[in-house]
Amino acid sequence: MERHFYSATSTFVHTNELDWRTAFHEAGHAAAIHLRNRQKQLPPVFFEIHVQRPANGYDDFFAKVIDGNLIQNLPIAVVDNFSEHESSRQHDCQPAYEADVVNLLVGPLAEAKYVSIRDDEVFNPNLINFKALHNYGGYSDLEKVLSYLEHFIACKIKREEKMQELMVQAFKFIDNRRHWKCILNLAHFILDSQQEVISCDEAIGIFDRCLTTNSPFRSSHYPFLFG
Repeated sequence: MERHFYSATSTFVHTNELDWRTAFHEAGHAAAIHLRNRQKQLPPVFFEIHVQRPANGYDDFFAKVIDGNLIQNLPIAVVDNFSEHESSRQHDCQPAYEADVVNLLVGPLAEAKYVSIRDDEVFNPNLINFKALHNYGGYSDLEKVLSYLEHFIACKIKREEKMQELMVQAFKFIDNRRHWKCILNLAHFILDSQQEVISCDEAIGIFDRCLTTNSPFRSSHYPFLFG
């Protein structure tokens, strides 16, 4: 899970601003993988965040969530035979692939929310559709989402209905104030720490501290990003 740097808008974004957008993007993925999977009572999955920090004026800041997919932890036979059971309303594979899709969508949605708050604009599900997420580094994430849905749902109409359903779920996750606070804190940590690898345990520790304290988040870089 990573922000795609070659979206149509990337060349018009200042480098420091792109760093922040990347951090929010990856923090969104990580938060959904841990918090939302736990809410859905799905098995915990390993992930970590790899960060490349510029060593000189020519390098780019880069961050990427490694692993974190539930489908990878299912037996291959279960995944390959899913289409044979498509008529069933609930299949062992369905909660896993739906969670993976939502977790992929949350990354570009988190970046979109960061931009909307920065620009003092409304973050509205009617304004942020699937296509619009390409403008928030979502190209590779959305390609994976389409691949998931095409593999598990043969009917195009049903795929589109499922896409809309999962987009709504991803938006609701981002729109939750407690979840957003977790994303804010992790994004800040990604940028401010000097670590090249942020472990799963470290990210979870940040989330747990966010959820067990009532103190609001305040960013020294962007005071408007309230928790």
